[in-house]
This record gives sequence, C-alpha cells and structure tokens, in this order.
Amino acid sequence: MPRPQPLGGVDKPRLRATAAALTALAALAATGLVAGPAAAAPYPGPCALERTAAHHSEGLDTWNASYPRPKKTLNAVMVFLSFPDAPPLTDPSELTADYFPDTSRFFDRASYGRFSLVPHPQREWIEMPHDSTSYEIRRDWDAAHRSAYLRDALRVADPHTDFSKYDVVYFVADPDAPGVDSDATKVVNFDKPMRADGTDVRRIVTVFEQHPPDHNVLAHETGHVFDLPDLYHRPSDGKGDWDTYVGDWDVMGSQFGLAPDFFGWHKWKLGWLDPRQVACVTRTGATPLTLEPLSTAPHRAGAAFGTGDGTKLAVVRTGPSTAIALEARSATGNDSSTCTQGVLAYRVRSDSSSGGGPVQVLDAHPDTEACYGDSVYPPLADAPIGVGESFTVPGENVRIEVSDRTASGAWTLKVTTG
Repeated sequence: MPRPQPLGGVDKPRLRATAAALTALAALAATGLVAGPAAAAPYPGPCALERTAAHHSEGLDTWNASYPRPKKTLNAVMVFLSFPDAPPLTDPSELTADYFPDTSRFFDRASYGRFSLVPHPQREWIEMPHDSTSYEIRRDWDAAHRSAYLRDALRVADPHTDFSKYDVVYFVADPDAPGVDSDATKVVNFDKPMRADGTDVRRIVTVFEQHPPDHNVLAHETGHVFDLPDLYHRPSDGKGDWDTYVGDWDVMGSQFGLAPDFFGWHKWKLGWLDPRQVACVTRTGATPLTLEPLSTAPHRAGAAFGTGDGTKLAVVRTGPSTAIALEARSATGNDSSTCTQGVLAYRVRSDSSSGGGPVQVLDAHPDTEACYGDSVYPPLADAPIGVGESFTVPGENVRIEVSDRTASGAWTLKVTTG
C-alpha cells in the first residue's frame, strides 16, 4: 500500500504439529492466486464483464471461490507477534483499538449492513524465535526472508490459535521493533493453501504498521482478501504520483482518499448491490437514469445512512473486457470527507491485473483540479459531472448529461450511445 507522496483472540491450550502445513511455504507466491475456481454466476447479463486470469480480475460474471465472499459475518483473528530484540512498548489491546471498530464500521457502511467483519484479537504477545532485523522486512520483500517470517510466525502462533474458526488472518508485528518496516504491510497469498486445524489457510495479512497506523490501511488490505485489486499506479522508479488512476475515489486506490468508499462496480462484485440496483445501458440512443448516492444505504430497520433503494450503478458495455460505469458520489457515509459531488464515470477492464489500471476514473474537468492540499491527487478530485454539465467519454461514443438533483439527493441524467 503506498504512503503519501510529495505533491509533483482465542487461545488454544493444546499443541499441534505444524510441520506438514509449513512445508507449503515453499509454494509462497507474492502475486497470489489468479483465475481460481469459479462459483455460480451471480449476475449474468450483457454488462457483467467475464472474469479473466488477470490477478484480482474485475470480471464479475463468476466469483473466484478461492476467496471468501463478504456477504455474511466473517471472523478475523488478530495474532500479535513480538521479537527477542525489542520488548513491546504497547499492549495488544492498544493495537486492536487502532483498527477496530473503525474497520468493521467501514465495511458495514460500504456493504449497507450486508457484511459484518468481526475481530477476534488475542490478548498476549507471541514471541518470534529470531530478532526482527533478521527477517529483513521491507516493501519488496525477497521470498526467502518472507518465507522464513511466515514459517516462524505460523509455528509460534499455532499452539495459541485455532485457525479453523476464522475466515481472515491478521499477523500484527510489534510496530516498535527495529526491523519492522511499516511500508511492508500487505496480503501474502499462497499458490497452494496450507492446512492448519483442518482448514485451508490461503492468505495472511501481514501488518507492520506504525502506532497509530495509517488511515484505512486495514480496510484496503482486507479488500484484497475479498479479491479486490490495487487501483493505484506504482511508478517504475518509485517516484512521482501513485494515484493517477483513481485519485481519492476508492480505498483500493488510496487509503488516504477523501472519498474512500468502494466503487459501485466493487459493491456489485462483492454482492452488496442487488441486480435491480444496476442499470445496464444496452440500447442505442438516449437512456434517462436516476442514480441515488452510492453511499446511501438501502432501507432497513435502524439504517444510519439513508434509505436509498434505487439504482446505484449504471454500466455501458464497450468491449469484450471493458465497460464504462457511472455512479453518484455525495458527502455521506464513507465519503463524508469528499470535497466534490456529482456523477463519477470510470472505465473498467476485466483483463487488467491488480496494479495495472483495472479501473481508471474519467475526468470530466481535465483542465482543472480541486482540494489542493487535501486530495491525494487534485487533478481527479473534481472528476464528477455536476448538474447542468455534460461529458463525452474519450474514445467512446458515450455521452453523459446530468440535468438535475432531486429533493432526496439523487442525480437525474441521460446517457446517449451510438
């Protein structure tokens, strides 16, 4: 996960053998699982791009069954790892509070209450067998040291953790240990799952964050656990802007974004939008639409963020693996800090891998920028189309005209194709 760039538990009393499971570490893969087995098609139809072999493909005609789908309650264990060279300066309860309940609340709002992430933090530090500096922890971690870290972590955690009870695993390193690099936080996937307590462990979130941690970092990493891609652009030399693809507009782009709620496409993929809330534009000519703000929750008892049961996402299929998506973004819910509102347009590519630009926001105001000093990428901060404005998608015969905003806050617009 990129950092800001300059402008320009449950304890288990019995021991278990882990040698067999740990041999699978030889198959450790930094890029993780790719196509994976398919689950039944949840959203067939002309606008549902097909899932491809691209890592974290944005195709959503089928679900990659190698990943847990967040449409129910999922349980997450937090294992806290210390090192012989650094007695911890914080308590596990303090580090738990760095992430929860905020991360659970983020997902509750994003999913409209359809998904609950329940943390199960362990109460004590578990000491690793070697000094923190011996693992050479860093962002671009070499496979040998990463494997050694995970091998040791699983070995010491296994007597205290019944992995069969959990859907998500967080290994949280002591942030004050001298060898811990906060830039190394990531999800590590395995080509072949490890077996522990009769269950497959397919991926582990390795947390090396400072205390207190970066904003929304765990929401971003947990998104990978649910097969969502990185949406930021990593410059080849590590310098320059990381946020040129989507700016502030999805936590999978930047954890520091002003409008970090998941794109409507991701909410569709994860099962948080009903098919009736997705409008597929297939006919030639003008199609009138009304889009309710993406962050407004559907009507349910006790809903805290509104009563939006209407259309949240509109899609125009533009090719075998490409589509233009439209959604309304407003200053509510996870997007409460946004500095601009309107209809956001973006291009989706199901054949582009994580980090390769699978989603790119289309800038309706390419000659201006906004929110300088607050936005992670001001050129895209004013990307949405406002009332009375129109925008033609570059390279496509698709025109969007936003005409009004209703009393309830929805945007009315017209999409013309052909």
